[in-house]
Amino acid sequence: MSEQELVQSILEQMILSCERVEKRFSAIQTINDFLDSEEGIEKLDAICMQLIALGESVKNLDKITHKTLLSLYPQIVWSEVAGMRDIISHHYFDLNAEIVFDVCQNYIKALKAILRSIQSNLK
Repeated sequence: MSEQELVQSILEQMILSCERVEKRFSAIQTINDFLDSEEGIEKLDAICMQLIALGESVKNLDKITHKTLLSLYPQIVWSEVAGMRDIISHHYFDLNAEIVFDVCQNYIKALKAILRSIQSNLK
């Protein structure tokens, strides 16, 4: 697989992760929806897994492109996407559901739009 194909594949996986977050978050209206039921906790867990995947993908894209691709799209603070992965992975029991809620509500849609833009610009 060429570098270009690998980058496109990672971008496609990231877009899919954003869509999964949006779908799982669609039933969540408040932070308590994450915390007050087993179903809510399962949604939180599932969303966190996708956020981990997104952060890991950012790291992989930076590695493959020698930090040249994502820097062209400063609308997203890519270090925060990668940092979210680290926080969830290494400090899961200290996870703040409010932060996950905020990310889902305010940043995933924009992230998906930029990823689609990157994908389109590379074609």
